[in-house]
Amino acid sequence: GPVDTLFFGGGTPSVLTPAEVASLIARCRAVADFASGAEITIEMNPETASVQRLEGYLEAGVTRLSLGVQSFRDEELERLGRVHDAARAVEAFAQARAAGFDDINIDLMVWLPDQTVLQWMESVDRLTDLGPDHVSLYLLELYPNAPLREEMARGGWSQAPEERAVEMYRLGLDRLEAAGYEQYEISNVAKRGCRSRHNLKYWSDGAWIGFGCGAHSYCAGWRWGNERDPSRYVKLQEQQGNAVDFRTELTSRQHLEEVIFLGLRLNSGLDLTRLHQTFGFDLNDRFGAQISHLVDGQLLEIEGDQLKLTQRGRLLANEVFVEFMQ
Repeated sequence: GPVDTLFFGGGTPSVLTPAEVASLIARCRAVADFASGAEITIEMNPETASVQRLEGYLEAGVTRLSLGVQSFRDEELERLGRVHDAARAVEAFAQARAAGFDDINIDLMVWLPDQTVLQWMESVDRLTDLGPDHVSLYLLELYPNAPLREEMARGGWSQAPEERAVEMYRLGLDRLEAAGYEQYEISNVAKRGCRSRHNLKYWSDGAWIGFGCGAHSYCAGWRWGNERDPSRYVKLQEQQGNAVDFRTELTSRQHLEEVIFLGLRLNSGLDLTRLHQTFGFDLNDRFGAQISHLVDGQLLEIEGDQLKLTQRGRLLANEVFVEFMQ
């Protein structure tokens, strides 16, 4: 079918010049049928923004910009190891609007080291003052060997208790809703008509093809990923015409579980009738007791054929998901 989204990211794709982006978009269009009005997104760090560069991306065919701001407080940005400061983030957003971008996402992180509720809400308020079209809210995840763990130990910083993180998340969403944003997924809110069409594929069992080192792809129950090492990636391309490192077919059970977990991340929830038509599986037959328990606990709700997380359920989503892994 026609391609309706193209996404440059993660990493820092804005190191590419507008001419390089234009070349890649042209190549993609040469080998695939692009739908009219396709959404073409590029991720950018604020320090790399300029009106000239942004105008170049628009001319190249980019339609949507995603700015990795993370925080509007300088000390938090410094702790995260970011190059930009809050003033540069505000300037980058203004430059994007001046260049002509009318579809801009801002990434914001919550539960940062030593972050208080008031400090978090300061960033949320500065964001709503700017008025981006879409916002992605991410809880900071600290992996075992993450450099930030060592920095936190040296600086004596710590993350607030989990219940404080829950309060930050809830208050942030309330403030965004009051400013005209609608939550449509656990971590994403948007103004009317500005939901990320590309990311919606991940949550609705869509298909996508990834290009480049470490890129992953998914289609019709198959998942595959490319070699992560750049030099080996190039060698594999030269030797065999692709750099696929692994290829896995999901079992019907794995596929079903993913559809359940990812579908429940959406505020619209899981369509039980469609689930039965696609998999021949009645969720109530298999998990009726668990669903009843979660509904009684105000973590799930049923509206017609839709099974949805409640607001409380979205805060405790992992506790809900584990009930469907038995």
